[in-house]
Amino acid sequence: MGIDLDDLLYRISVWLLPVVTAITLHEAAHGWVAWKLGDDTARRAGRVTFNPLAHIDRFGTILLPGLLLLVKAPFLFGYAKPVPVDFRRLRRPRRDMVWVAAAGPGVNLAMAFAAALLMHLAPVLPDAAALWVSHNLGNALVINVVLAVFNMLPLPPLDGGRVVTGLLPAGLARPYSRIERYGLPIVIALIALPPLIGAEIGRDLSVLRWILLPPVEYAIDAILALAGQGG
Repeated sequence: MGIDLDDLLYRISVWLLPVVTAITLHEAAHGWVAWKLGDDTARRAGRVTFNPLAHIDRFGTILLPGLLLLVKAPFLFGYAKPVPVDFRRLRRPRRDMVWVAAAGPGVNLAMAFAAALLMHLAPVLPDAAALWVSHNLGNALVINVVLAVFNMLPLPPLDGGRVVTGLLPAGLARPYSRIERYGLPIVIALIALPPLIGAEIGRDLSVLRWILLPPVEYAIDAILALAGQGG
């Protein structure tokens, strides 16, 4: 079955900006908050900037989401170059680690709310432009909420894992933080393996979707209501 080039180019055009801004500004927020709390590692590395080019990872930000779009995957996933943070240089490392980690998902939720507010402007545009802008804003809403919820899973090195590490008593935080070396393989396995196994046995084993879908749907509904969308 051939690829519909026009359809592919349109889907890229309405996903590219939402995906790139969501991923890169998430990382920039980590660096900015770390800088304000005493660690200028990211600033010295040129990463405290809202210029997406400073944060783009060619595979994680461009090729991986593009491949998922190409195969019409039911989800998008991507990542930027991690922002370097030296938690030991923060003024109050355990407390400030929580703020640095929460900054990325916080910015994603703020961008999702901004996208919902901007949807009020789409109807005043010419029809063709209104449709394209509406798709961009709708995708921005979704990808930012998904990134926020996904990153708050309590598994190091995800932001939620670092928040938990910062909140736990020191005696529990140290062993919990050691999970980080295995965290990324666990996340990748949760994303990739259950659907593959499910396809072989004819069952829906999208474990990550089961975990993420309820809070994502709730957050989207709440943001739309706060922005005066819907009825």
